[in-house]
Amino acid sequence: MPIEPVRIGLIGCGTISPAYLKAASTFDVLAFVGCADIDPTAAQRTEAEYGIPSMSVDSLLASDDVEVVLNLTIPAAHTSINMAALDAGKHAYCEKPFGLDVDAGAHVLEKAEGAGLRLGCAPDTFLGGGHQSVRHLIDEGAIGRVVAGTAFMMNHGHESWHPNPAFYYHAGGGPLFDMGPYYLTALVHALGPVKRVAAITGRALEQRTITSKPRAGETIDVEVDTHTAGTLEFHSGAIVSVVMSFDVWHHSNRWIELHGSDASLSAPDPNTFGGKIRINEGREWHERALTHGYTENMRSIGLADMCIGIRTGRAHRCDGQLAQHVLEIMQAFGTSSTTDTHVELASRPDRPAPLPLDLAHGELD
Repeated sequence: MPIEPVRIGLIGCGTISPAYLKAASTFDVLAFVGCADIDPTAAQRTEAEYGIPSMSVDSLLASDDVEVVLNLTIPAAHTSINMAALDAGKHAYCEKPFGLDVDAGAHVLEKAEGAGLRLGCAPDTFLGGGHQSVRHLIDEGAIGRVVAGTAFMMNHGHESWHPNPAFYYHAGGGPLFDMGPYYLTALVHALGPVKRVAAITGRALEQRTITSKPRAGETIDVEVDTHTAGTLEFHSGAIVSVVMSFDVWHHSNRWIELHGSDASLSAPDPNTFGGKIRINEGREWHERALTHGYTENMRSIGLADMCIGIRTGRAHRCDGQLAQHVLEIMQAFGTSSTTDTHVELASRPDRPAPLPLDLAHGELD
């Protein structure tokens, strides 16, 4: 039975918005009815390219036609826009991270629960065929009980390619808050929640020079740590080492490897939807076929999943509790480093439900 489309208002028409809008056409449940940005010309460009009416942020929030606010603003604005959406009686789905700190995330969760509204948060890449297949193989026992793992995201920062990279070095940025959500969400999806964190963090440079246009030559003050190394102990018993860095020129480590009692698994890049999976049961790696679809760039799949949940009443997978747990993990890296302690986590969400096998393209249940 067809589901009535959910009417979406987009706030934040920047670099990531085209990926959402292009993929959204896959899902009949998504209907964009308005877009807004603090820079009106950005919203006007979105209107011209995608046919979505542009308006002011206040007008979008006040519109009775908008049911869900898609919040694609910069990290520092995620909490305020989420709260404004909830105050206006609308569900909210935001880009990662869920907030700049755990207290901010908890405030948003409390507001949504009290209002009976839904919260969603990127990343949704774990819903792609690559990491859904990883989850399926683990659940089927392909490598036995997972006991250890590694996760590496290391490069030399975004100032060489991003047109406006300064916010990556301010609160809510850095390698952990920028890229960590992809890796940590994929790990929690595969292994369940994290119990405690031990970490050391630091930064190689206090300033960086932009080499990308149009701001080439400008200097950025580095206000966050740009190298983080930590160990996660999961409630399942698995122990995973994680390194996130903007201080590394090149490396040859795999994105995520998980080591079980029977075999080892090499997982694809969690910032993509597809990729290759390899399993080593002896001394050689063998590629395994993906068990799930959605292997192209499907940003908005998490939003679509939430909107189906709004219409049907079922739980959605990229929910606020999961995002808050990932936020708490990230904050724990810094706390552990500055206090020289293991940090026990307060949150313990359920693993998101896996997607069923053999879904038709455009289906999610």
